[in-house]
Amino acid sequence: MGLFSKLKEGLTKTRDHITSGMDAIFSGFSSIDDDFYEELEETMIMGDIGVCATEEILEELKERVHENKVKNPADCKQLLIDTIKEKMDLGENAYDFENRKSIIILIGVNGVGKTTSAGKIAAHLRGQGRKVILAAADTFRAAAIEQLTEWANRSQCDIIAQSEGSDPAAVIFDAVAAAKARKADVLLCDTAGRLHNKKNLMEELRKIDRVIEREYADAYRENLLVLDATTGQNALSQLREFKDVMDITGIILTKMDGTAKGGIAIAIQTEFGVPVKYIGVGEHIEDLQKFNSEDYVNAIFDVPEGEDD
Repeated sequence: MGLFSKLKEGLTKTRDHITSGMDAIFSGFSSIDDDFYEELEETMIMGDIGVCATEEILEELKERVHENKVKNPADCKQLLIDTIKEKMDLGENAYDFENRKSIIILIGVNGVGKTTSAGKIAAHLRGQGRKVILAAADTFRAAAIEQLTEWANRSQCDIIAQSEGSDPAAVIFDAVAAAKARKADVLLCDTAGRLHNKKNLMEELRKIDRVIEREYADAYRENLLVLDATTGQNALSQLREFKDVMDITGIILTKMDGTAKGGIAIAIQTEFGVPVKYIGVGEHIEDLQKFNSEDYVNAIFDVPEGEDD
């Protein structure tokens, strides 16, 4: 199965949740009026695109409808698709970290798939011939250290780890030293995510941030927040909290294949301007895909591959 087919299959629940309602609106209305836009707004909000993002997208849609003198509601569908694609476009430099000496930090609450995502990204980078070092800075869970060690073995990466309960910032300090000494291309760091002890967690992340700024200031920084797509709007709350502590440069949305709330990717990027860089649509390494706005929107709106306008 190709990447687009896999993505489309993974977004089945989201597509069923959003598109069926929208198609009924595009085909059910005879004119473009306030009722038409209200129905569209309600469907988008119910599809976890979020209130702010929905309002912004619909404002742009109205402008395009006016500019193009569109009268038929059915003709609005492609305009809506184009508007969302533009909102979601990552630009040319989204994956600069792959080709530069860089440090990638994965943050997020427990259970969202940080350690697995770290392992899969390491495997992707190793497949490109990059020299990767993994840092097991989630010292709160012994299982996280063991899991990351397994990923390191599988993708033939070096790993820097200490015992459970060690100071995470000390692990990062050692990992930075190792990355410099071994001339690694990418240092990829897993971190803890116990939000029930929020104050300590956030202070821990600030400390890690300070260590990197001090010890590895010339490395390209990529701070990826891992969010569980099944939590829907709750993911936006987590993004707000973590943004207070770190400069979030991108999002990894996991478990997209198990949810009807995949529209949350649109909400994140439109409302916060933080790009979704990876989405998880399954358990295998290749199921953590780089985000492609064209493919994502086409998959949600059931546009067949190769039939994009």
